[in-house]
Amino acid sequence: MMKFSDLELKPEILKALGDMGYEDLTPIQEKTFSPILSGRDLLARAETGSGKTAACGIPLVQMINPSVNAIQALILVPTRELALQYVEEIDKISRRTDVVPFAIFGGFSMEIQKAKLRDRVHILVATPGRLIDFLSHTTSIDLSCVRTLVLDEADEMLKMGFIEDIDFILSCLIHEHQTLFFAATMPDEIDRLIRLYLKEPVRMELNKEQVAPPSLVHHFQYMGRRGRLNALIEYLKREKISQAIIFCNSRHHGEKLMRELEGKFKSIGYIHGGLEQSRRTSIFERFRRNEITFMVATDIAGRGLDFSHVSHVINYDYPRGLESYTNRTGRTGRMGRSGIAMTFVTDQELMVLKSLLKMNRIDPVWHGNIPNLHPITKQNGKRDDRKYFKKRPRNVSRDESNLMGSMRSL
Repeated sequence: MMKFSDLELKPEILKALGDMGYEDLTPIQEKTFSPILSGRDLLARAETGSGKTAACGIPLVQMINPSVNAIQALILVPTRELALQYVEEIDKISRRTDVVPFAIFGGFSMEIQKAKLRDRVHILVATPGRLIDFLSHTTSIDLSCVRTLVLDEADEMLKMGFIEDIDFILSCLIHEHQTLFFAATMPDEIDRLIRLYLKEPVRMELNKEQVAPPSLVHHFQYMGRRGRLNALIEYLKREKISQAIIFCNSRHHGEKLMRELEGKFKSIGYIHGGLEQSRRTSIFERFRRNEITFMVATDIAGRGLDFSHVSHVINYDYPRGLESYTNRTGRTGRMGRSGIAMTFVTDQELMVLKSLLKMNRIDPVWHGNIPNLHPITKQNGKRDDRKYFKKRPRNVSRDESNLMGSMRSL
């Protein structure tokens, strides 16, 4: 595995990475660093937790000329939370240099953001809507010196209806520049953007096989729906949890669960898409500062956001699809850290669970009863009891059980 000290980085950047505890490059960082520095366009299919924020941030800080008082890199992201994550990460990478990152997004005073833009800004992180506001109604942003454009979570921006905004922004970059295009999935709608705006890009399909990372252990508990609440409460009390995100499929389910839990646990919060942006950001920041231990959430928290202290992700409601499961569980076990994903399963989810285990090559650890879902072999039509399922052994510690689970493979 390549180390950052093996790269020809500026000493100030290496020192900052050391301060952050970064020693080894993730696979995406190792593969993308050279193409980005050489100025090539990049099309990368990158899973959550793969280190793509730093994969962009480190070479960008390396390439910026701080003596030029102009925006030299533009990063587009779908949400203000992801914008804050980017600017915080780049600020850490660049803190020993003179490179200045800044983020603009909705729900915050444009006048305050305009005042900051009058100072030096070298790397601008923006949500499409707020950037359009600035470009359409002010002269505060000059993109003529942008040499690198990053579109992160591009598939999510398309889902959120930002395609016209992205087209407009890209049409403003009429000079030659480098484009870095990151997405967890590559739907058909993205093809037009790729054909129009990327020139012979370096292509990387980094989640082609969707192999579950070894640092993430997948736990499951099979039960009836009426038993989930008590099982969850027992689990939260029993497990050694530094921080956990508890996912529900709807605001109604989240609100109901929040009412049940807040009387039993003190350090708990709830995040959903219906909150005002300022309130949502406040909750995220409290969670990031470890002021909240358990955060009930809808899928708004399921993509891209990096909470380094999350030890557990709990699917109280079974995710709606393979992609949702991957996005949710990607909130833990990031950057090589250990993590546990706990999912409550009922009869209604057994068949989709079988597909999930096969597609993502997951070796599950079961709590309690094991469902009768052994695969049928094509050779003899009999159930193969050796694959897919194992029960967490009795009188064995969680750490020992996790170690045993991680040693098995399909």
